[in-house]
Amino acid sequence: MPMERGFELVEKEDVAGLNFPAEHVLSKEKDVKALKAELERANTLGNLEHYKVKIYFEDDKKKRVVHTTIWAVTEQAILLKKNVVIPIRRIHKLEI
Repeated sequence: MPMERGFELVEKEDVAGLNFPAEHVLSKEKDVKALKAELERANTLGNLEHYKVKIYFEDDKKKRVVHTTIWAVTEQAILLKKNVVIPIRRIHKLEI
């Protein structure tokens, strides 16, 4: 699978040290709803089959991508291994 242009690969262990601004990266409500549905699907795959997904997101410095398993999805964020959290408002898309 090709890496999306402009996104830098980051290890999941390094995500914990990133800062996430309050702004949303997706502006359209339909895009946010579609993302949340994808997150739920990825969460199910992760819990049942330990399936890894690519999460394209943005911190306060640049666009990044991490290849990992989603352990849980809340209203506001996704939870990765070792209590690493990425706010949903900062996620551009998933690649399942």
